[in-house]
Amino acid sequence: MMKRLPIIMLFCLIGAVAIYTAWHFFGPSRKDAGDGLISYNFQVRPILSDKCFNCHGPDAAKREAGLRLDVEAEAYKALQEHPGAHAIVPGKPGLSELYLRVSTSDTSQLMPPPASNLPPLTVAEVAIIKKWIEQGAKYEKHWAFVPPAKAAAPEVKNEDWPRNEIDRFVLQKMEQHGLAPNEEADKERLLRRISLDITGLPPTPEEIDRFVKSTDPDIYEKKIDELLSRPAYGERMAIPWLDVARYADSHGYQDDNYRTQWPWRDWVIHAFNRNMPYDTFVTWQLAGDLMPDATKEQLLATGFNRNHKITEEGGVIDEEYRVEYVVDRTNTLGTALLGMTIECAKCHDHKYDPVSQKDFFQLSAFFNSVNEVGLESTVGGQETFAKNPRMDITREDLEGVLSFMQKADTHRLQVSVMKDLDSARKTYVLSRGNYDQHAEEVYAGTPASIMAYPDSLPPNRLGLSRWLFHKDNPLTARVFVNRMWQEIFGRGIVKSVGDFGMQGELPVNPQLLDWLAVDFRENGWDIKRLVKQICMSATYRQSSVITPEKLKADPENIYLSYAPRIRMNAEMIRDLVLSSSGLLRPIIGGPSVKPYQPPGLWEMATSGRGLLATYKQDHGDKLYRRGMYTFIKRTVPPPSMMIFDASNRDQCEVKRSRTNTPLQALIMMNDPTVLESSVALADRLVSGKTNTATALTDAFMRIVNRRPDKQELEILLEYQKDQDAYFKAHPETVEKAISVGEYKLKNGPSPDIAAMARTIQVIYNLEEAITKT
Repeated sequence: MMKRLPIIMLFCLIGAVAIYTAWHFFGPSRKDAGDGLISYNFQVRPILSDKCFNCHGPDAAKREAGLRLDVEAEAYKALQEHPGAHAIVPGKPGLSELYLRVSTSDTSQLMPPPASNLPPLTVAEVAIIKKWIEQGAKYEKHWAFVPPAKAAAPEVKNEDWPRNEIDRFVLQKMEQHGLAPNEEADKERLLRRISLDITGLPPTPEEIDRFVKSTDPDIYEKKIDELLSRPAYGERMAIPWLDVARYADSHGYQDDNYRTQWPWRDWVIHAFNRNMPYDTFVTWQLAGDLMPDATKEQLLATGFNRNHKITEEGGVIDEEYRVEYVVDRTNTLGTALLGMTIECAKCHDHKYDPVSQKDFFQLSAFFNSVNEVGLESTVGGQETFAKNPRMDITREDLEGVLSFMQKADTHRLQVSVMKDLDSARKTYVLSRGNYDQHAEEVYAGTPASIMAYPDSLPPNRLGLSRWLFHKDNPLTARVFVNRMWQEIFGRGIVKSVGDFGMQGELPVNPQLLDWLAVDFRENGWDIKRLVKQICMSATYRQSSVITPEKLKADPENIYLSYAPRIRMNAEMIRDLVLSSSGLLRPIIGGPSVKPYQPPGLWEMATSGRGLLATYKQDHGDKLYRRGMYTFIKRTVPPPSMMIFDASNRDQCEVKRSRTNTPLQALIMMNDPTVLESSVALADRLVSGKTNTATALTDAFMRIVNRRPDKQELEILLEYQKDQDAYFKAHPETVEKAISVGEYKLKNGPSPDIAAMARTIQVIYNLEEAITKT
């Protein structure tokens, strides 16, 4: 019925992806030394990082034979154990122990040694090392630690295709690899694409008709502007940020009790909708409490730092967990804002990146003076006993500075926020990362390898925010635009969005990444402008049709010669189902809600104490809120959302997995929300007294957001006819088939509604229904 890749082609794709080598993307392949100049960053360092840095890299504790290969001066030194020899002699591979040891057939001399369980270098990799040394063995600073520069948009052969600078960078890569872009997608698919990417909601049939029939040459841009102005935009943008900020509705750990952080979530939605510049958005969250004459809104924003797990369990060591909270904030800073695996340096110097254990604890010093304890409470989460910084929200606040909040009952409403002690706590390097093993005392600072902390900045979180957005910081802008690129295209320009370090993936298009980063900064860190810029590009507007030739040449669509096909995230799938059926209640913000869930899940996993010992399902409109408002209990996250790879928010997450499992099909066939939505939409269509073909076309438009072709409509009509005949022959089955959830039928149960509901359920189960194409 739908246009799908044959199963055998999918298996071929999986196999091709498994063997595809990332280094193929950067001029001369890592597999081939080629005829040109060897790049240290893009050809040599990946080999050394994989095979050598574990024993000869930044981690002094793991370093063998005193040899360090990640630093030029150290690599050129005479060997500690053989003073007459050198690991690298520029221009002379025959005198360079590095080349001799990786190319030898003598296993007693071979590097990496067989005992390391690392594979030896391939013939091609050895050739790259040899040629690099012949060319002078020039080192380069790691690309991600060099401030981005805005190169001029490149010349391309097909001058008719680019619509903006993004397209020139993308097309240049395509042309280098013998690829050409797809034609533009049809208007129905384009509207669906921008609607989902900008608001997370599908367009209505009426919107589709107006868009398709419009002759206005600027209708596409006008529609983007209109979607960006909708309140749903802030909700859509907030979802990945909630993953980054590890937002949840419970504390975590065994007791896993209730917390009221949803006002912070309301603020995030509000900030995106008012298009708060990214530098302000982050600064308020890191240090809103330290702003001059800080408002309650700025203080509320600092809930970002307090979204981590908190223990309430008696018997724990208070200081151990307080330190754990500080470590969590430091790790989140590294992953979310720097795109670095800072956490690897908690217990020892980083094995691959120039980040020492001292660097880690200097960073942690910015978060070490919060006026908090490790053990929150042992009385079931009663907020009266809170021992950590909280902010009361009053009716006056809701009528003033916090007027964007959903005005629910605010009796004793408190939010965890930031507040430092009057005098700073001392911070120490912790031996092996243990909370009670103090070593050297350290002071607030940042890794010099990224950017040394200027003396002009205060040694607090506000200064740290200014460091992040300093013009010489090489990471902040790159990391965010890369994550936005991933959000829209399914894959970042740097695939490892949380690791811009030496073990991370290299950027597919480094010039494009840097151009976007600098352009973003130069234009006031304007997020809406960035989103529009990407959506307006010809790259974004392409059809998602995949030819066998393109599949073979670029199986992962790294060069974007066609639009990616991406399964929607968990929240968006729920939103599509509710919105298309007419059940969605588009209320912005407010407390989280508890929709349908299999019974007994919380009870089986709980300690039996506190407010969340049992699951108490909500009713009425609360059942039909957007997916982002679904209550997240960390120890038992919502099962249907987890099956679609949602985050349980245990820790900062910048990239969700995207799996394909039979359980997902079972959810779409059996989840009460899907079944109830099928019934609600069937009731609406049957009550409209339209003919069956018109009704099914309407349903298809609402769910798949295009008109069904002739064959698709014929199959649906035949299925509906069979179901109608069945229910008329078995009237006793009608009520059971449509009695799902709390939806009340307008005209009572009938075979017509049951048959239509079953057919709509088939449409919801189409692959295209939950795929952005």
